[in-house]
Amino acid sequence: MRAAFALPCLALLCVSFFVPVPPASADSPLRLNEFMAGPARDWDGSGTFSSRDDEWVEVINTDPAALNLAGFFFTDGDSLPRYAFSGTLAPGERRLIFGKDAYDWEKATGHPAFGLSLANSGDAVMLWRIVAGETLLVDSYRYGSHEAGADRAVGRFPDGSGAWALFDSLDPYTGTTAPLGTGCAPTPGQPNLCTSTPTRRVTWGEVKSRYH
Repeated sequence: MRAAFALPCLALLCVSFFVPVPPASADSPLRLNEFMAGPARDWDGSGTFSSRDDEWVEVINTDPAALNLAGFFFTDGDSLPRYAFSGTLAPGERRLIFGKDAYDWEKATGHPAFGLSLANSGDAVMLWRIVAGETLLVDSYRYGSHEAGADRAVGRFPDGSGAWALFDSLDPYTGTTAPLGTGCAPTPGQPNLCTSTPTRRVTWGEVKSRYH
């Protein structure tokens, strides 16, 4: 079963395409690597905090060769285009997209302008690629509300291929819903370095009951 989506004209190109339902997965050297849905400070360095503009998503080229980014674009869980990539990435290079970048792209291409639009109650980050007239979901991650806490980032460890981890040093998470807090710091545009072991707090009563 396929659902059709028609996009507004993007610069000189007007595209209509089909998105598989459920989305098909395709191998891709461009991977989602880290993101922040609940910023609480000036992450983009503009000098002013904005809950819209300071959201960010980082992608990484995992290929040993340079990668042409034409055809790749990002959406949140509603699958509406939020940002289309351009240019090239060197092997191992990262590209950091802020909410302001997405907002400017949406305005320039005639899309509804909301920025990255990552919901704090839980949402999805989704990376797509148009290949030979087909639009394929090449990478995605669905996150919960605790992962969107203030200044908490979620990223792969190790970069590009590892499991998703919660980088919560700026707003420690002490709950029991996975992924657990690591105490590690968000690293936008930098390698995801995290050497802590996820832990959770337990009461003295729980300790006594285990070793009674």
